[in-house]
Amino acid sequence: MTGCTRFDILNATIPSCGYIRTSNLPYANLPRQKLDVYVPRHAKSNTPTVVFFYGGDWQNGNKTDYRFVAQAITSKGFIAVLPDYRLYPSVTFPAFVNDAALAVRWVHDHITKFGGDPRLVFLAGHSAGAHIVALLTLDKRYLQHVGLHRNVIRATAGLSGPYDFVPSPPDRGVFSMPLTDTTPPPDIEPINFVDGSAPPMLLIQGLADPTVNPSNATELAAKIRAAGGTVRCITYPGVGHVAVVLSFAWPFRCLAPTLRDVMNYFKQLDALPGH
Repeated sequence: MTGCTRFDILNATIPSCGYIRTSNLPYANLPRQKLDVYVPRHAKSNTPTVVFFYGGDWQNGNKTDYRFVAQAITSKGFIAVLPDYRLYPSVTFPAFVNDAALAVRWVHDHITKFGGDPRLVFLAGHSAGAHIVALLTLDKRYLQHVGLHRNVIRATAGLSGPYDFVPSPPDRGVFSMPLTDTTPPPDIEPINFVDGSAPPMLLIQGLADPTVNPSNATELAAKIRAAGGTVRCITYPGVGHVAVVLSFAWPFRCLAPTLRDVMNYFKQLDALPGH
């Protein structure tokens, strides 16, 4: 097993016959600014798209590790787009959020070439990826910077994400914080940008999560509701941090109904003519 990762082993169990993958498409000019597009083999025209951002503490991760997520999404009839983004220590906040905005811009401009509908672009992310998609959804500046309005996002699903948090000491460098600083910069916290007019959000959180306090999801949901926005918060008793995303893989779907809940939420909002 030398040279294999846990994701290599997991992905080896996942069927790869249900989609067509186009790999390493550049959405900007730097080495990690590339994405993979997975299209269901029997996709219809104007197919909705999910852009998924993985977690990894803003410091680790690779899009190829998450083929099991792409397979799950395409099995439900959606195109899946998995971008890489720059990581700490090569960059600090907000570089990885800026990368994510560029990836969404690429999807908006190019997904029709793959049969996708740019009016039906959904975002999803786990852990650090959930933090990224929450900022894209709630802080309108990121998409404005790439020439888009945030209403190009049909809806967003945040899975086990930090939204109202103090970075742990190992993460403070990610946000250019001194090691002893316990006051996070306001710009890093998605909860500070709730205004009631953002695209709909689904927040999923395991209640046995030792990494991200479940209050991140419940408090963000409460603030969105109080502002008149659209949000649904789903909590899973006894489910931990990794299990929320691992359950996308068919051998582990018994851990949590994450795939069902995310895709059902997106399908409910996939209501344009012809869908």
